[in-house]
Amino acid sequence: MIRLRDIPNMLTIMRLLLVFPLVFLLWQEMYGWALAVFFIAGLSDGLDGFLAKRYEWTSVFGAVADPIADKLLMVCSYFVLCWQLQLPWWLFVIILLRDLVIVGGSMFYHHLFGLREVLPTYLGKTNTFLQILLVLIVMFGLAFQMDLAVFIEWMIYLVMATTIASGIQYSSIWGWKAIAHVRNDEDKNKDQEQ
Repeated sequence: MIRLRDIPNMLTIMRLLLVFPLVFLLWQEMYGWALAVFFIAGLSDGLDGFLAKRYEWTSVFGAVADPIADKLLMVCSYFVLCWQLQLPWWLFVIILLRDLVIVGGSMFYHHLFGLREVLPTYLGKTNTFLQILLVLIVMFGLAFQMDLAVFIEWMIYLVMATTIASGIQYSSIWGWKAIAHVRNDEDKNKDQEQ
């Protein structure tokens, strides 16, 4: 039986499943439909986040699957748009490397020191917003045959800058946390030895 508190997880699962039609529609250059699917995915992301926070319908599954769904939608969208030469490959590589560094770093940190909540920074949220906005603008221009090349070029460099900056920010935050954790452990060991 479905409980109300399962709605955020169901929305997350729906968003994971929307990756397949989104990639298909982009691949087939059906940009209007792809734009609609991307928009629905975005609405479901906002709704599941609101419900989870507002009613405390959080779960371990949601905490893990929600960011995976978001990243899959973004990475797949960027990959197909780069494949079609609508966006430059170097931007896809920068976005992918940043995500791999953050995910790899958080897994390494978790392995060494245990689970720590990863809170998004203002810069990280701004970067995510700009990445989504760029995909929406590209798909919108393609769907409605509008020449947005100049605007898209500015957006590409803005996304590049915030992607690099937020990657450095997250790396430095977690790097300093790791150093502080090691120093704290060393201080505890010294106290126990005395």
